[in-house]
Amino acid sequence: MVNPVVTRRVLQVEHIKMETTKKFVDVEGALEQNVPQLDPALRTALANGDEQRATELERGVSLFIFLKRDHGMLLQVVGRPRKALQYEIGNSHTATKMTRHRLSAGLYAPLRVFLYEDEKGNSVFEYDKPSSLFGQFDDEQVSAVARELDAALERILQHAMK
Repeated sequence: MVNPVVTRRVLQVEHIKMETTKKFVDVEGALEQNVPQLDPALRTALANGDEQRATELERGVSLFIFLKRDHGMLLQVVGRPRKALQYEIGNSHTATKMTRHRLSAGLYAPLRVFLYEDEKGNSVFEYDKPSSLFGQFDDEQVSAVARELDAALERILQHAMK
C-alpha cells in the first residue's frame, strides 16, 4: 500500500476534576509518598517474559509513577510560573494485560494526571477516566482492566487529597 489509510472517530471521554483546599506541596508529597516510582526491574522482567517475577516486583502496588514533569515552570516564559505537575502513572504489568488483547491500547498506558494549584490556592487533580479512554477498543478484556484502573487511580488521588 503506497498511500496511508487514515481512520477518524469521535470519542466521548469522561474528564475528572478533583479539588481540595489542602496545600499543593502537601498533595504532591502525599501522592509521591504513596505511589512509588516505577522500578526498572519490573519492565525488564516483562521484557524477559518473566510474568511471575514482574508480579513479585509489584509488591502488591497497583500504580507507579513513571514520570513527573514540571509544567508550571514552563510558564516562566511569560513571567508567570505556576505550581503545576504532569504525572505519568500506571503499571507496566497491568498495561500488558490490555495490550496483549489490543496493542493500540498502549496509546493510553501510562495514564496522565495533572496536579496544579488554582487561582484560589486550592490543589486540583485532572485526568481522563481510564475506562472512557480504553472503552474505544470495544474489547471486554481491556475494559475490565480499565475499570480496575478507574478505581485504583481515584483511590490514590483521593488519598493524596485527604
